[in-house]
Amino acid sequence: MLTRQHRGDDMLAYHRMCGLLLLALALFGVRTAVAADDITLRPIKISPHVYYFQGTAGMASVANKGFMSNAGFVVTKDGVVVFDALATPVLGNAMLKAIKRITPLPVKRVIISHYHADHFYGLQAFKAQGAEVWAHENGRAALNSDLTQERLKQRRTDLAPWVNEKTQLIPADRWLDFKDGKVMPFEMGGMHFRIIDSSGAHSAEDIMLYVEEDKVLFAGDLFFTGRIPFVGEANSKVWLEALDRMLEMKPALVVPGHGKMSTQPMQDMQLTRDYLIFLRQKMGEAVADMVPFEEAYAKVDWARFAKYPAFEQANRLNAYGTYILMEKESLEKR
Repeated sequence: MLTRQHRGDDMLAYHRMCGLLLLALALFGVRTAVAADDITLRPIKISPHVYYFQGTAGMASVANKGFMSNAGFVVTKDGVVVFDALATPVLGNAMLKAIKRITPLPVKRVIISHYHADHFYGLQAFKAQGAEVWAHENGRAALNSDLTQERLKQRRTDLAPWVNEKTQLIPADRWLDFKDGKVMPFEMGGMHFRIIDSSGAHSAEDIMLYVEEDKVLFAGDLFFTGRIPFVGEANSKVWLEALDRMLEMKPALVVPGHGKMSTQPMQDMQLTRDYLIFLRQKMGEAVADMVPFEEAYAKVDWARFAKYPAFEQANRLNAYGTYILMEKESLEKR
């Protein structure tokens, strides 16, 4: 088993790997000379009240203008509820324009699944229109972290003009406190919603949104379709428990943080579930046998997952984060 000093060295190396991954994500594409206001989004209607925007596969790049994550909205009699704000202020503004083509009602509330760049950089467009922002209270720390500030600096350079010096990191107007339970219900315009606390899974501040009348679940990055998830420092054990909670609600449709909307949640979440279990199994075996990470990683046959988008960019970091997690879990059992 690794010593305390070795674990410290590993964590330093891990965070360096995080920095390299962030750089790789932004450079994943070819810079193009385009105006920063030429994006038109077309919402996909999936139920009587719910629409979503589906980003492209892969990682954020200048080529895809940062549009590689999903967001959605619900039209009620009294106003619009939005879930996530996409990866740039320009995309946030394009969302607003698209929503106005569907309904003249204002966006009253924006709920953020978590404070990763591809899900909240569009917030400033919604705040300029007077929308109220809700997010998990753990998002405070994420928003103010050095990693978040470094990512903004890096994306201002490598995702220009879509992210630039005018891009602002917007805090929540209401930080949600889930100490009294895992579900927070609310009502708007005759529609009933449930905000589900899934914090500590993919990020420290994960939340999901369930639309009761339409049986639609916005799952954020706890659920991916058709691509490898970004695991990083996530707690895969908690993440797997969150996947189980999704099924307890019996949603008819699930909108993931990335990828196509699912009409078969049980079947489609299997890739995410299988990948997390595989990581835990292989890295857990390496920790138990005291095999160093580099050697363990080289021995694993990754062919089962290598064909999926984002594998090259995310898999090594995912494996390393899981290796550290499995070591921690091993020490806690003693």
